Amino acid sequence: MAIPLPRRSPRGAYHAGRSRLPYLLVTPAILLFLLFVAAPGVYALILSLQARKVSGGLLAAGSRTVFAGFDNYSTAFHDTELWGSVLRMVGVGAITVPGTVLLALVFALLLDAPRVRLARFSRLTIFLPYAVPGVIATLLWGFLYLPATSPIGGRAVDYFGSTTVFFSVANIAVWGAVGFNMVVLYTSLRALPPEIYEAARIDGASELQIALRVKLPLIRPAIAMCSLFTVLAALQLFNEPNTLQPLSNAISSTWVPLMKIYTEAFVDSDIHQAAATSIIFAVGILAVSFAMSRAARSRFGAAAPSGRGDRGDR
Repeated sequence: MAIPLPRRSPRGAYHAGRSRLPYLLVTPAILLFLLFVAAPGVYALILSLQARKVSGGLLAAGSRTVFAGFDNYSTAFHDTELWGSVLRMVGVGAITVPGTVLLALVFALLLDAPRVRLARFSRLTIFLPYAVPGVIATLLWGFLYLPATSPIGGRAVDYFGSTTVFFSVANIAVWGAVGFNMVVLYTSLRALPPEIYEAARIDGASELQIALRVKLPLIRPAIAMCSLFTVLAALQLFNEPNTLQPLSNAISSTWVPLMKIYTEAFVDSDIHQAAATSIIFAVGILAVSFAMSRAARSRFGAAAPSGRGDRGDR
C-alpha cells in the first residue's frame, strides 16, 4: 500500500518564496561586484607580485614575467613622487571637503527656511551641475580659466599658477558635488517633525537660532555621511587634474596618485608597478573609509534621525 506524501500548503510555499526573494534581488548586485570589483582586484594583486624581466642584452630580444614578491611594493613606498602626489591630493581635499559640505549645508538650510521663494527652481539650479559629466565640466571651467577665453578675470589672475591651481581644481570639484550633498541634507531636514520648530518659536528662538541649535544637531548623521562621501571622492581625484593637464604646466602627469598609476600603466608600460601602487592606494582608501565610518557610528549612532514624515513640498 502506497503511503501518500504530504503536500506543501499554499501558505508554506508562499513563505518559502518570500524567504528566497531577498537573495534573488541581491544576486545581480553580487554578480556585478564579483565581476567588476573582486575579480579585477584579485588580478591586480597577482600582477603586483610579478615583474617583467628583459633578456637579450642591449637588443632586448625578449622578455618574460617572473615572480617579484614585494619588490614592487617596496619601490612604491620609497617613491618620493608618489608621496608628493599624495600631498597634492590632500591639499586639494583640504579645500574640497569643507567647501562642499559647508556650501551644501548653507543651501539646504536656506531652502528649508519658512516662506522661501522659488524653492523648486533653486533646488534644480543647485543640483544641475551634479548632472554634468566631470570631463565636460572640467573643460568648461578650463576655458573659463584660460586668459584668452576667460570672462572671469583670467588675464589678471593666473588660475594655473603653482599655488592657485589647487583652488582651480578644487573649485571644479566643489561646483559639481554641492548639488548632490545639498539634496541629501535637504531631505534630512524635510524629514524632521515640524513640532520641534514650533516649540522653538514659542520659546522665542529666531530662525537663525533654530537653524544652528535645532536643525544642525538633528541632521549630524547626514552631515557625517556627506563628509564621508566627499572625502572618498577627494581621494579618487582624477578627472579634473587630468583634463586640465594640457592647459597648465603646473599639473604634471603624476600630479595625484591616480594620475601616477595611469602613467605607470599606460605611458611607462609598467603594469606590474602600477598594480602594486593601485593596491596600496586602494588599501589606504579602505582604511580611511573604515576609520571615518567607525568614528561616525560611535559619535552619532547607526540610525539616522527619524521624524513623522516629509512635511510636503513647496
